[in-house]
Amino acid sequence: MKEEFEKLAAAGKIEGRHVAALTTLAEAGCCTHRSWGFGRIKAVDTVFARFTIDFTSKAGHTMDLAFAAEQLKPVAKDHILARKAADLDAVRHLAAHHIDLIKIVLNSFGGKATADQIQSVLVPDVMADDWKKWWEVARREMKKDGHFVVPTKKTELIVYQAQETSLQNRLLTDFRAAKGLKARILIVAEMLKVVSDLKDKVALANEVIAVLNPEIAAYQRTQTAVALEAIFARDELCEAAGLQSAAGEVTAAQVWAQDGIRFGPLLESIPAAKHHRALESYKSANPDKWVETLRSALNFVSAKLAKEIAGLLVHNGHLSLLKETLSKLISQHTATSELLLWFARERTEDFVDILGPEVFRAMLTAMERDQFNEKRSNRLRDYILEDQALIAELTASADIEIIKDLTRALKLSPVFDDMDKRSLLARLVKAHPAVQSLVSGEQTKQDATLLVSWESLERRRVEYQELVEKKIPANSKEIAIARSYGDLRENHEYKAAKEMQKILMRQKEDLEAALTRARGTDFANAKTDVAGPGTVVQATNLASNQTETFTILGAWDSDPDKGIISYLTPVAMALVNRKVGDEVEFELHGSKRRHRIEKIEAWKSEAAATAA
Repeated sequence: MKEEFEKLAAAGKIEGRHVAALTTLAEAGCCTHRSWGFGRIKAVDTVFARFTIDFTSKAGHTMDLAFAAEQLKPVAKDHILARKAADLDAVRHLAAHHIDLIKIVLNSFGGKATADQIQSVLVPDVMADDWKKWWEVARREMKKDGHFVVPTKKTELIVYQAQETSLQNRLLTDFRAAKGLKARILIVAEMLKVVSDLKDKVALANEVIAVLNPEIAAYQRTQTAVALEAIFARDELCEAAGLQSAAGEVTAAQVWAQDGIRFGPLLESIPAAKHHRALESYKSANPDKWVETLRSALNFVSAKLAKEIAGLLVHNGHLSLLKETLSKLISQHTATSELLLWFARERTEDFVDILGPEVFRAMLTAMERDQFNEKRSNRLRDYILEDQALIAELTASADIEIIKDLTRALKLSPVFDDMDKRSLLARLVKAHPAVQSLVSGEQTKQDATLLVSWESLERRRVEYQELVEKKIPANSKEIAIARSYGDLRENHEYKAAKEMQKILMRQKEDLEAALTRARGTDFANAKTDVAGPGTVVQATNLASNQTETFTILGAWDSDPDKGIISYLTPVAMALVNRKVGDEVEFELHGSKRRHRIEKIEAWKSEAAATAA
């Protein structure tokens, strides 16, 4: 193509200085433009002096040769972009060989690139799924290979070197070059990941420990968290290399024994991955007081650290103490939002007897308290909004009056904006339909008053208490135990317990709705000029000429064997408000009956009759 371009230059169609650039572009076959990105040169038109280029978002684009020489950059055929354009399937197959594909990408960027640059050219064209898993394997292989420099920070460049350097030498070089104890700890962490692949781990460990020990001593008081982290790293490396601890070196126990140690803040300064190790080291160093220290710190740490503390207490047989502490903090409304966030996430069978409506009340208090904190966190609020089942589970066994109080508290809470508040109230209504009118401010037909005798009202209350205090908690324990058996898809005990939960929750909702509407009465002073609740009606069956007695009482007082009927039954509704001598018609047992009212008397309860 060079000759063709030289002819065009001689003819004055392009400038002579463009010949070399155009030749390189034509031979490469691919190019990049700063706005249109990658493109493949499909045709060279020497008559009209232009390229036809397929850009990613601009196929079949024609471009003047002189403009192309100025604006386009050639892309070599072995460049990752060119390879993708030429044979994408071949590149995809190459992804199985992590190192080979990484080499191509790095060479395409001049031998070095960041992790983000590598990801941008491979995802989603080469791999649409499992990039994270693929990249973890690729990083491990690069670290073992002697040609790659793999930095600890994601933003730093990964470099390919033609000359091979052993893994051990590279790690030691990085360790020697690291500035400060914190940076050295990161390198030791890398060493521990590949310690089994090192040729002489004893020599490496000796050199590293000799450097760490004096720095740990220097950091012991000024940067205690860093010193502890370095001690953990040193001890792990020592163990991996099969070495004995050096005489006179600073131990974790010595650090914990220092005056002025603030347990919670110190732990929070240590990376979360090391929290468990730090707690175990404190426990070993303080066998007499570690339980009380951890229990006291529980309400002053992050949710993640609270989980570690709780886990250690439970693992060592202190579940009862943990529950006692949680119950006290929750009942006194002094639990922090971070502690409650962990507790809300946990919700295991261990705490089923604590998880109740008071937890949600404590959450509202904690979030309202957080509004006045300088470092305010919305993590608990966000979790409550995200977890669709939380409110229903916390209030499942609560009395309707408690639910009403919670509903009012939520409506008045300044923590949630109007839209979020409506969403949470809707969840409460779904779980407890009886509070619908409290939320909407309206009375529905279902909310109409139910007239009931005091005796039947007491029976329903006892039934409700039995349900919420015994049956539902027992079912919750059954669910928790069944959940611990494993795979829920094949867990028949779990499915049966969940089905029973639905039945119990429906019974609870129905009882709550009914009890909310119920109004107790002894039916004293019932009017007898017309039939109504609290009256005994004698009526003649006009077909058989026999006298029948109907005692009309409350909604829950039906006893057909004794002639007692609810005022809501069709028979009672036909009789109510009718006088002596009136004829009424109603359906009973599938056939129509016609009766004439002969007498109306006031009903007397058994207690009243006995007293008389």
